[in-house]
Amino acid sequence: MGEPTSRTPKARDLPGPRRNPSAIGPLFQRIFSLPFRFALAGLIRTGIRPWELTMLSLLCSALAAFLIVQGAWFVPGLLLIPAGVFDVLDGAVARQRGEDSRFGAFLDSSLDRVGDVLLFGAIFWSLADQGLRLEAGLALAALVISLGVSHLRAEGEALGVKVSEGLFQRMERYVALMIGLTAPGAMLPVLAILVGFGGLTVLQRVGSAWRQLPLREKE
Repeated sequence: MGEPTSRTPKARDLPGPRRNPSAIGPLFQRIFSLPFRFALAGLIRTGIRPWELTMLSLLCSALAAFLIVQGAWFVPGLLLIPAGVFDVLDGAVARQRGEDSRFGAFLDSSLDRVGDVLLFGAIFWSLADQGLRLEAGLALAALVISLGVSHLRAEGEALGVKVSEGLFQRMERYVALMIGLTAPGAMLPVLAILVGFGGLTVLQRVGSAWRQLPLREKE
């Protein structure tokens, strides 16, 4: 970890969560603005580095995936809470410490995809092992869609356009999976919601790219 600093800003002077144009993004901004600032101030005070938070998020997701394969559901659902918190705060810590970089963003995005594969892959494995073919198929479809949503954003950035719209993004996936893993009987409807709204998000991002990019190059 990095060295803590004596010039740590106070929580009230720190920015709240970044605006996120998704289903629960605005609600998260309003409800968790103050806790977000306190958590950010505390992390800056410890001297923890952004990449360490990214790795901690991945570690929580990997442990949750391992437990899911072993047949556990409730504890993995709880593990997604710190995984999501670390995932939200790593970028904020990087910006406040002046350590945000293109490579850091690349590492964060890449490890997020690894975490998605581990979680949805473990859920697919567990459901298929129980003979729940419909649920297993939905878990696999949700994984493909989540990767597609992220890929569309990356392709847009490569072409110089911002493609960040979408009703269901990473935050919504975390919340939905927490509910699916901790609430008895909730996994099937949660997976159906992830597939349905995830597919809608794919269409929203394709539409956004279509509006911003010319259909043919100017001669």
